[in-house]
Amino acid sequence: MKEKKRDIIFLRWLPLLLINVYVVFPIYWSFITSLKSEADIVSTPIQYIPRSPSLNNFANVWVHAGFSQYFANSLQISIVSVSIIVVLSIMVGYALTRYKFKGKKLFMGFLLASQFIPAAVLLVPLFNIFQGVGLVGTKTAIVLVNITFHIPFNAILMKGFIEGIPFELEEAAMVDGCSRFKGVVKIVLPMLVPGIITVAAFAFIACWNEFLFSLMFLNDPAKYTVPIGLKMMQGEFSVQYGAMASGAIIAMSIPVCLFAYLQKYLVTGLSAGGVKG
Repeated sequence: MKEKKRDIIFLRWLPLLLINVYVVFPIYWSFITSLKSEADIVSTPIQYIPRSPSLNNFANVWVHAGFSQYFANSLQISIVSVSIIVVLSIMVGYALTRYKFKGKKLFMGFLLASQFIPAAVLLVPLFNIFQGVGLVGTKTAIVLVNITFHIPFNAILMKGFIEGIPFELEEAAMVDGCSRFKGVVKIVLPMLVPGIITVAAFAFIACWNEFLFSLMFLNDPAKYTVPIGLKMMQGEFSVQYGAMASGAIIAMSIPVCLFAYLQKYLVTGLSAGGVKG
């Protein structure tokens, strides 16, 4: 009996162990590479633990490679984009949940269908539009792209959260003299906090990792974002592995810290959004 139980435990934990190794090892490899000099990186045999770890790569990337500016640009674009995405997602999700109107199902169908459109298909049309209004080369263009592409998914996600909040609570507030807007602010929003955090977290990661449109629309190095900064570290004939690894660690620091801090809200929010009340 004990052997059978031991075998079950082994079979249960072995896949999880392999998956964790598969996920964590690239991060570990990037981290130890960032602590090595270029000579140690290309030397043989491979050093799985750096002989003389140093933070010089981080200092060079942050100060001399302009990564501090890229980091600030990504943070600014992501925060502005997420703020607008969350507000509009709440408005769209609330309208789809609480109101009945003609074309509601068709509108939902368009939101869902928009998720099947590849971003590259809209690259040229958006470039022509932004060039016509003078937005090419500005951060505003990237903010508008983020809003355009991430509103549909997050609005649908927010709709699921709002459906879990009983409308009777709003009705009771309106009976007591609250307006519709005040009822939303006083009743719905406080109960929607896990959903707002979930939507904001997913939107932030998507905006932080945006690459294609930033590469095509931003032509001033002073406005580059983190993904573009990493791309520019790859030269035509050489690659600075230590600098690129350091940049990658810096780039993933914000998403990792964000998810580590918000994980309990994410689990609660996803559970609430996945069940219709």
